[in-house]
Amino acid sequence: MPSVAVSCTALRKAYGDHLAVADVGFSVQAGESYGLLGPNGAGKTTTISILCGLLQADGGAVEVGGAPMRTGRCEAKRHLGLVPQDIALYPDLTARENLRFFGRLQGLGRAELRTRVDEVLEIVALEDRAGDRVESFSGGMKRRCNIAAALLHHPQLLVLDEPTVGVDPQSRASILDGIAALQEHGMAVLYTTHYMEEAQRLCDRIGIIDEGRLVAEGTQAELLAAVGQHPVVRLTVDGDPAVLAGALAGERFVVRTSVGEGRIEVAVTDPARSLAPLIERAEQVDARVTGVEVVEPDLESVFLHLTGKALRD
Repeated sequence: MPSVAVSCTALRKAYGDHLAVADVGFSVQAGESYGLLGPNGAGKTTTISILCGLLQADGGAVEVGGAPMRTGRCEAKRHLGLVPQDIALYPDLTARENLRFFGRLQGLGRAELRTRVDEVLEIVALEDRAGDRVESFSGGMKRRCNIAAALLHHPQLLVLDEPTVGVDPQSRASILDGIAALQEHGMAVLYTTHYMEEAQRLCDRIGIIDEGRLVAEGTQAELLAAVGQHPVVRLTVDGDPAVLAGALAGERFVVRTSVGEGRIEVAVTDPARSLAPLIERAEQVDARVTGVEVVEPDLESVFLHLTGKALRD
């Protein structure tokens, strides 16, 4: 199996004067989980549609499992499983009947299909509901059945487009646990989401996409370092926070300070090692600390720094 599950280069797609995808390029290694993180309308689904051969790009190239992707029939499509944003199941069929149908479309033989249906039902924890119609399922169960359909043919790459939209927290946790388990068994995962916490939990690397452009990519630590984000210690003080800010000037562990009424925010290099000296400096300038809060930077702050807007905007 190729070490690179998917690679795309300089993907472009325009609708009239609107450039939906602008020179997007990235790759996902075997066994890696890569997240495309961005708000609704950022170009995630268009990018996924091109990558899966559902939409013709205006420019660029995609390879899946070492084979070139194109619309229509092609070898590359055998290497991926797609879980679309909208449920793609027949509601009046049972879970098992749906999986048999989609397995036959993938060319699985009768004996292999019977075995594989049982396996994927177990993977998504639906074996006890295999004989129930999909229309009776909750939103989370439908999502899990959709994932099962994408896994039938042992794809090298699993592509999930906003798979937890509209599901309850318990179902979301179950879906995320299942995806993480697949990755542990060597499957490459491409995951699009506008939920920051999902990208942080699942993804080895993250590409931040906004207005059709991939504005940054890397591990969470690399993204935070690239935009200069640091942990912040918020101190509520009984005294003059401006005096405390002056006392902290020049300290090696202090990146910057911000003063408000009765409080000071101190960006630091290491919050665990900074708390004691911060409180000590406060006592030295008669600014008694009455409250402490440590705020760790996250992908939301990275996105805000890179785009000037919140992720959910």
